[in-house]
Amino acid sequence: MRIILLSGGSGKRLWPLSNDARSKQFLKLLEAPDGTRESMLQRIVRQIKESGLDAPITVATSVSQKDAITTQLGNAVDVVTEPERRNTFPAIALATTHLLKDKQCSRDEVVVVMPIDPYTDESYFAVIAQMAAAAERGVADVMLMGIRPKRPSATFGYIIPDMAHADADVYSVVRFVEKPEIQYAEKLIREGALWNGGVFAFKLGFLDDYIARYVKADTFDEMRLRYLELPKISFDFEVVEKTSSVGVVPFNGNWKDLGTWNSLTEEMPDRTIGNAVMGEGSDGTHVVNELEMPIVCLGMKNAIVAASPDGILVGDKDSCTRLKSYATRFAKRPMYEERRWGTYKVMGYNVLPDGYRALTKLLCIKAGCNISYQYHNRREEVWTFIDGRGQLALDGRVVEVGRGDVIHIKVGQKHAVRAVTDLQIIEVQMGSELVEEDIVRLSWEWRE
Repeated sequence: MRIILLSGGSGKRLWPLSNDARSKQFLKLLEAPDGTRESMLQRIVRQIKESGLDAPITVATSVSQKDAITTQLGNAVDVVTEPERRNTFPAIALATTHLLKDKQCSRDEVVVVMPIDPYTDESYFAVIAQMAAAAERGVADVMLMGIRPKRPSATFGYIIPDMAHADADVYSVVRFVEKPEIQYAEKLIREGALWNGGVFAFKLGFLDDYIARYVKADTFDEMRLRYLELPKISFDFEVVEKTSSVGVVPFNGNWKDLGTWNSLTEEMPDRTIGNAVMGEGSDGTHVVNELEMPIVCLGMKNAIVAASPDGILVGDKDSCTRLKSYATRFAKRPMYEERRWGTYKVMGYNVLPDGYRALTKLLCIKAGCNISYQYHNRREEVWTFIDGRGQLALDGRVVEVGRGDVIHIKVGQKHAVRAVTDLQIIEVQMGSELVEEDIVRLSWEWRE
């Protein structure tokens, strides 16, 4: 058995803490068993391992999220990156090809595909084991998890099971209803309908044959090069609803989509995180502050105040369900990112009258990590080392650097830095165009 975790999301519903590179699953706002805070990603991987499911994990994600996954999980999972976001069917197809071609998995091996961000309990993983066992013995080509609805909802798809025919708590699926109106949802629930939990189990060979309708690739690299030939469509619409043999296992435990500030704050252990003070008359209010400046909240009930380098949100929790449409107005580069080597935070951005630009960042590089050897075609940089010790490679020459050193990196000049201890650098980028894409990476071997 293998597990594929789907990590996507545009990062708008939990703005300003989330963005395209740091979606909701990476926010460390939940309480871990040891009392520290963990992200949804860290929680689900921990739960999989604690559940006893003996299954290697592959995360299917975008290139922009790979560093955040590696930073939070290290080498605990494999990561497969899409050349571009194209919905869940191509993402699952790419990960399936990776398992078959690179990992040399058998076509008869069962894979379970699940979202990366459900907030649930241990019984969820017992149902996953049931689904995998049913797929293994050939009960159906595709197995689904059906969540017992707690209330009528127009935001979920519904699975209509055949309640008269069951095989060890596995029901055949009669049909699907996609996001019905509330009154119709009430009727469906009375008839035994289940929410579609977005969890699938099938044998790798089944999906490999399905993929071959569009692309027949001999290697994973070939599939990745031909990725755009796969249709941009969800796995539900492309595979599940077109497959005649589909089964469902009901799940009766706790399950929640922490996709809005309202639902997320219900599971946060503290009402304030970061430099914040909660005053009188602020019942039901939460404050999350990633900035250095303090926030004082007085007399606001049932509100969320969230501050990050990307912006500041002040709103009623119930109104935050409409946040996405407002957050898209501020669609610009992320102001904070987790990378494989550490983090960066944008501290300032200036555009002068003649179009010349200056961008100031704080880079925090973890001990033993390094930024790749690279050069830029359209910008120069000034690095001021404010803490820690490291090694700087500049046009092939290596020097020791530390607190108080200032380095001017000119356009086209090759450079890299490695942290001996945790390293902090103020980086000022200057030029007529400042974009993350202006990086040409080169090979470099650090010597002790």
